[in-house]
Amino acid sequence: MDQLAIFKALSNKTRLDILQWLKDPERHFPPQEHADFMEVGVCVGKIQEKCGMTQSTVSEYLALLLKAGLLEATRIGQWTYYKRNEKAFELLGDFVKSAL
Repeated sequence: MDQLAIFKALSNKTRLDILQWLKDPERHFPPQEHADFMEVGVCVGKIQEKCGMTQSTVSEYLALLLKAGLLEATRIGQWTYYKRNEKAFELLGDFVKSAL
């Protein structure tokens, strides 16, 4: 776990919002036709719509969260879906409790 990458990824309001929305995707996103939220995650287009930002900015944010290990990505056809990596959040919680 790269703590610096994680804290850098968490240092932006929109990226924090994305992580919170992905914690309960059924509450925060409209239904998807081709993929289950809990199984594969939320399509990048739905996340981009919710953020109200350009796709390139949202893709950059998602890439940063993915690189930090906080998200998992699944590619289905031309679409990429993102969900939280809950194990990473458990490890982060353990790190904060023990080291900080």
